[in-house]
Amino acid sequence: MRTDRMARIQYPDGYSKKKGDCGDMVEFFLKGNRDKIKSVSFLVQGCMNTVACSNTVVDFAQGQSSEEAWDITPEQVIDFLETLPKDHHHCAELAVGAFYLALADMTSGKPCYY
Repeated sequence: MRTDRMARIQYPDGYSKKKGDCGDMVEFFLKGNRDKIKSVSFLVQGCMNTVACSNTVVDFAQGQSSEEAWDITPEQVIDFLETLPKDHHHCAELAVGAFYLALADMTSGKPCYY
């Protein structure tokens, strides 16, 4: 339940905002390029399970190349968080889905505005 990663990065290279069916909202902010993800942060409006899943995505993504980061899956997040309740597996899907959108934005080569 780290909170030091919950921050808005100014002028991110990749940004996304995704709302889940449950009503939780996740934003991801990435700094980096195709070679290396230098910084990842997020904001969550939702439950502690979505925060835990988003933190796990940051653990997996930080320092990876964009190519390696595409291999992060909701199943890996669920496995890592051994105690994530089955009725909250959608939180892992939401966090990874939001991260993928930010990753796609970062690798598109277009300036990021949000």
